[in-house]
Amino acid sequence: MTDNLALSFVLLIIEGMARNLDASTESDPQRGSARPQRTLIPVGISSALDGDVENGDLSAETPSPAPQSASAVTAHLEALADRAREYVEAASAPNTRRAYDSDWKHFCSWCRRQGLDQLPPDPQIVGLYITACASGAATNNRKPAAVSSIERRLSALSWHYRQLGERLDRGDRHIATVLDGIRNTHGRPPVQKEAVLPEDLIAMLETLDRGSLRGLRDRAMLLMGFAGGLRRSEVVGLDVAADQTEDSSGWLEILERGMVLTLRGKNGWREVEIGRGSSDSTCPVAALETWLKLGRIAHGPLFRRVTGKGKSVGPNRLQDQEVARLVKRAAIAAGVRGDLSEVERATKFAGHSLRAGLASSAEVDERYVQKQLGHASAEMTRRYQRRRDRFRVNLTKAAGL
Repeated sequence: MTDNLALSFVLLIIEGMARNLDASTESDPQRGSARPQRTLIPVGISSALDGDVENGDLSAETPSPAPQSASAVTAHLEALADRAREYVEAASAPNTRRAYDSDWKHFCSWCRRQGLDQLPPDPQIVGLYITACASGAATNNRKPAAVSSIERRLSALSWHYRQLGERLDRGDRHIATVLDGIRNTHGRPPVQKEAVLPEDLIAMLETLDRGSLRGLRDRAMLLMGFAGGLRRSEVVGLDVAADQTEDSSGWLEILERGMVLTLRGKNGWREVEIGRGSSDSTCPVAALETWLKLGRIAHGPLFRRVTGKGKSVGPNRLQDQEVARLVKRAAIAAGVRGDLSEVERATKFAGHSLRAGLASSAEVDERYVQKQLGHASAEMTRRYQRRRDRFRVNLTKAAGL
């Protein structure tokens, strides 16, 4: 989709140049090009033009600078189109773009199977599509899509139509009323990932090899992700310092009492403070300092791939999926939630388990947890708290019962 948008910039440029060339040819059909523009020069300035203007003339004409060649202009504007493509890609997170692209392909595939056209946007067709998703008729395995998945697919369709210069009216009754019915019929509470609590995290750290670069890196990732309440994309998106890579989502500064992370989010930049721990074995700052020192990392991505059979650190940034895999692998190795099977535990833990663990275990005022997680409302923070004191305020007793 971004390539199509960039191509539209290039085509617009070429079309504009063609119109200008046609207009120039019409203005001087014998020469096949437009006459050079002549500019009137005041008398006071004309004397500097080496005799181009005779004394007594009120004004004189001088040719304007020769226009750039078409190839030079095209190359310049194509560079702008390439830059525009980069800005389009930066407008949304890579995970969001991948999900939206997958949803758009799913919709187009369904339309082809039904003999329908995806363009122009038709609310009735979209209404039938989300009905098929909710009933399971949109996939080969006949598995109904969750309400959250259907809402994301609608957002993906709206986004793609906007990139094509079209508009999908989600308020149309063929979409809005059907979606309300789907929510009422199939709506369920969201399935939450298991929280990694402090005792779980300590057990997970013990499964990592402190004598290897990979083990040191993974320790720093787990401790920083937990103490900072970070998303997995925020963990791997960090650089050692500011303005070091184009794909960075933030950087850090190590201070005497801790470190400060500067992160880019949906609503701008925010700072996250991570203090030093009570012991070096569980201190996120100490773990990071060890990783930076032994990994010889002074510039660029903070967390990178370990190569050469674990003996060297490569230049490439880790993908955010590596955080989820690390949490799952370490939780299973540490026996967290041993009452469940290994298959069940693999579905219980993910990158969000670290954020949920901090929200559930930090014994501080709720507003501090909300700030650390970057939530706009306290209600969102409470969704992450798996074992909070739910009956701290007992309205039954307060009412006299």
